[in-house]
Amino acid sequence: MFVTKQIGQILTSEGFEVVGTAGDGLEGVEKYKELYPNVDLVTMDITMPRMDGVSALEKIIEFDKDAKVVMISALGKQDLVKKALLIGAKNYIVKPLDRKKVLERVISVLK
Repeated sequence: MFVTKQIGQILTSEGFEVVGTAGDGLEGVEKYKELYPNVDLVTMDITMPRMDGVSALEKIIEFDKDAKVVMISALGKQDLVKKALLIGAKNYIVKPLDRKKVLERVISVLK
């Protein structure tokens, strides 16, 4: 939840609106479907309880092939990041979060 809060603070401080947050992958998929089509971008951790980020990404892409999802990963998870990008993630951010990189990656995906 710390990363969720941190991403939220970075984005809202730049004028982005956070329309929803989820505690795990399953909740993330449900939240996306509930808020669709009013979601411009999803940031999602690769490692989450109940349903991991790669599985949640698959479900979101199944539901909306044009979904813009940016994965968040700890160092050392390159295989999972590659898999996520192949499935349809638009970019990724490595933890610990760097404000400048978060904004650069989010803005590049939204263009």
